Amino acid sequence: MTTQTNPNQATDKSLEAMRHFSEQYAKRTGTYFCVDPGVTAVVIEGLAKHKDELGAPLCPCRHYEDKEAEAAAAYWNCPCVPMRERKECHCMLFLTEENDFAGEKQDITFEEIRTVTNQG
Repeated sequence: MTTQTNPNQATDKSLEAMRHFSEQYAKRTGTYFCVDPGVTAVVIEGLAKHKDELGAPLCPCRHYEDKEAEAAAAYWNCPCVPMRERKECHCMLFLTEENDFAGEKQDITFEEIRTVTNQG
């Protein structure tokens, strides 16, 4: 793995941690990544970036007035309360098999994520 070269990206360490977490959580909960791997890559990158900046994987798909306060409150830290309680993932990272956007994969490589996120 290389080190972080783009200041808009998460560190490799956080990206790999969130990638691993996402795969394990999908397998444990019987959920699947989005049929569009670009969605999965961008969401995992966003979680990792928040982990770097805030110390917690705050949901990257919501708007917050105060990210630090939200991360401390933990409600929207991944997996968020709606996901844990009802398997509702606003980010489309963890989808139930009946969801029209659910793919068949529960894994994604570090390189796949970086390929997508390096395009921005």
